[in-house]
Amino acid sequence: MKVESLSKDDLHRFSKTVVSELTFIAGEGIEGDAHRGKKVQHRSRVKANPDQPNLRQVHLIGAELLAQLQSDGFDVHPATLGENVLTSGIDLLALPTDTQLQLGDDVTLRITGLRNPCAQLDNYQKGLTAAVLDRDADGKLIRKAGVMAVVETGGTVRIGDAIQVNFPPEPHQTLEPV
Repeated sequence: MKVESLSKDDLHRFSKTVVSELTFIAGEGIEGDAHRGKKVQHRSRVKANPDQPNLRQVHLIGAELLAQLQSDGFDVHPATLGENVLTSGIDLLALPTDTQLQLGDDVTLRITGLRNPCAQLDNYQKGLTAAVLDRDADGKLIRKAGVMAVVETGGTVRIGDAIQVNFPPEPHQTLEPV
C-alpha cells in the first residue's frame, strides 16, 4: 500500500497538477489547494451553507480505478479526476467511516465518506460519470469516484510513501457520500 501520485491546485478546477510532495495541515487540508479550510470549500456546498465543517479536505482515488477507466477507453491519468492522493493496494471504497490512513511517517487522514460523482466528469469526457457509478446485486448505487478525508495530523507526504490503514472501533459504519 503506497502513494502513487500527489496533486493539488490553488483554484477550483476539475483537474489538478501533479507534484512530488504535499504539505498537509491538521484540521485544514493541503497547503496550496483550493479545498483547504476548516469550513466547507466546495463551491456548491458553500452556496448552500458556508458554515458547514469541511469534511472534504482531501480527495483520494485508487490507481486501480484509473487502470479500469483506461481499459474502458477513457483518457485519465493521475490528477485528471481532481484527486489529491492516488493510492495503490487499498480498496478505499470498502473502508469504514473514520478509518485512519497514515501516509509516510507523519500524516494521518481520517476517511469521512465517499466522493459523489458530479456532472463535471462528463464535461471532462462523455460517459465518465456513468463509468464511476454502478449498482450492487440489490440495486443500491455504488459510487467509485474515491473517498474524502480530513487531516488529523499534518506533515509532508511524498510519492512512494507507504500507507498504513488503521480501522476504527467496531461496529463499523459503511461510507456514505459527503
